[in-house]
Amino acid sequence: MSIHIVALGSECPGGVGPGEEIMGQGQLQGGLLWSYLGHGALVGPCDLESSLHNPAFMEYTSRVFGDVTVVVRDCPSWDLLDSDWASVRKVLEQADILVIKYSVTDKLAFQQVRNGYAPRLRPLLRHWGVPVILVAVGARLNDEGPPCTCPLCASDWSSCVPHSEGLQLSRDLGATYLELPSLNHVFVGRYFGSVLEYFMIQCLKHKAKERPEKRRGNKVNELRPPHLEQPARLPPIRVEESSFSQDMQWLLERGVQFADVAFYAGDSGKELGWAHAAVLCAVSPYFRQLLLGPKTRERPQSRCVCRERDAGPHSLLSTWDGGIIDDMPRSEGHLTGRLSRLVVKDPLLCMCLWETLMFIYRGAWEWEHLQEALEEKLKNSLAVAQLMERIRSLIGRERGPRDTPSARAAQLGPQTLVNLFNSPLYSDVIFMVQGSVLPAHRAVLVARCDVMAAMFSGKYAEARSRVVPIHGVSSDTFLSFLEYLYTDSCCPASVLQAMAVLVCAEMYQVKRLQHLCEVCVCAYLQSMPSRELASTGISVVRLLRRAKCHNAEQLYVWLLHFIANNYLIFSHKPDFLELSEDEREQVERLRWPSRGYLQELSEYQQRRRKLRKSRCIVM
Repeated sequence: MSIHIVALGSECPGGVGPGEEIMGQGQLQGGLLWSYLGHGALVGPCDLESSLHNPAFMEYTSRVFGDVTVVVRDCPSWDLLDSDWASVRKVLEQADILVIKYSVTDKLAFQQVRNGYAPRLRPLLRHWGVPVILVAVGARLNDEGPPCTCPLCASDWSSCVPHSEGLQLSRDLGATYLELPSLNHVFVGRYFGSVLEYFMIQCLKHKAKERPEKRRGNKVNELRPPHLEQPARLPPIRVEESSFSQDMQWLLERGVQFADVAFYAGDSGKELGWAHAAVLCAVSPYFRQLLLGPKTRERPQSRCVCRERDAGPHSLLSTWDGGIIDDMPRSEGHLTGRLSRLVVKDPLLCMCLWETLMFIYRGAWEWEHLQEALEEKLKNSLAVAQLMERIRSLIGRERGPRDTPSARAAQLGPQTLVNLFNSPLYSDVIFMVQGSVLPAHRAVLVARCDVMAAMFSGKYAEARSRVVPIHGVSSDTFLSFLEYLYTDSCCPASVLQAMAVLVCAEMYQVKRLQHLCEVCVCAYLQSMPSRELASTGISVVRLLRRAKCHNAEQLYVWLLHFIANNYLIFSHKPDFLELSEDEREQVERLRWPSRGYLQELSEYQQRRRKLRKSRCIVM
């Protein structure tokens, strides 16, 4: 069998111009494919007729896997293809594998390929289904130090091709993207060679299926490479479902000691219930204007169109100046606060105030559940429709043409408190963290964190103090922790930041946040290329130690499997010796590639060398 590889582009900066020599043997021997094929490559056209019709291509052959012939047609300059595109297309039709090369320090040539030749190749490649390998060769320049190979380095984007642009071109062409800092045997053999051999093996399998018959006698003596199994799948990180709505419901039902709003019936003056001004103001602009208005005449008017017989449009609620109260059921040592007393003037809202408050506290998006609760209590469809319109006006939301259940469900509950995060509005506690002042609300903290609930509800100094110092945590980490309590989401910027938030979450016993940080750490590590993983300053073994120390069991198990799956990278690092004996045994048991495969590979290479020596060179 034979494999036809077509290579386009030059891995050297500058390439070959239209009037220059196509490619000499000296240039050829310094190229990517020649470096991979080694000394077994023979220069010279395999097909004289094809060579005459396509002078842009230099052809040479070699052997791989013992008896498989590889025919390479290499064109170093894209400009040479413009002379006869029809004949070039015939060469591309015969290709089993297409290799596109460019130098990362030749940005003009890359832009020419991306803007001029990639649009021509894209429909052809999709039609033929030929595997494509896009290879970026060279180290990016850095005026302040040695050449940088980091794909995130932006110091030389003006003169070099960034990693992101090469990756985008590979996606447009449906290609496998590789970056080789140099053409030494390590990068060419380990990275480029492994990918090229994979596609060659797949090509041979496809051609073997198309052959009508196979000579079975040769199967006995056929020398086959060992089969490399896929690495074991990394264990998943399980995250609990969000309990934000349940936490806020608990605050409404049992957080009376932190309540600062009281509701009374307008006709009888009977007390209807308690609520928290911070939550009401965060959800409803009507409550925000009502509670923050300095004078009674500045009270907002409801947009409800309900009319009584002898009255015009009326407000749903009214308020008067509050005062310091002592009759609220506070815990011992809790600070007294200013009570806002609201009179519910609408009789329907007065009857269903509890259901309305439950709807607001759970995020003000469960409209179907609210309607079912109102129908069960009022038993009147007209009254339910009127009250639903009044509640919409209460939270500042009117029915529109796109007010469908799916559109209303898009307003998730955790987003209702985003305006309160790091805001002094109705804040009753201030955290001092490394000199930073972080305002917060005790009601939200108590509902979302059990440790905070014990701290502010018990006989502790924090329950009687407005300023609470926090030690052992950075301000950015604690701010991310508070952001989760208010928004039910967390997006650390790096692996180290995710680990810091994980430690803070373990300190305050917020298990779901700890699991979210575990997912972030796994995602960041898994997204690193092997080259970056080998050169990064992040110690995965030390992350393993911290995960075990702070009870992150899922992350601990995941990191053990991650080290085993990247054994060839981590086994050469000094911190690999810090693993305990049990951990090292587990890594050795799960390592990839396994010892058995490496032993089989060594024996296969020895037999192949012996087979090459035993063959007659002339034959």
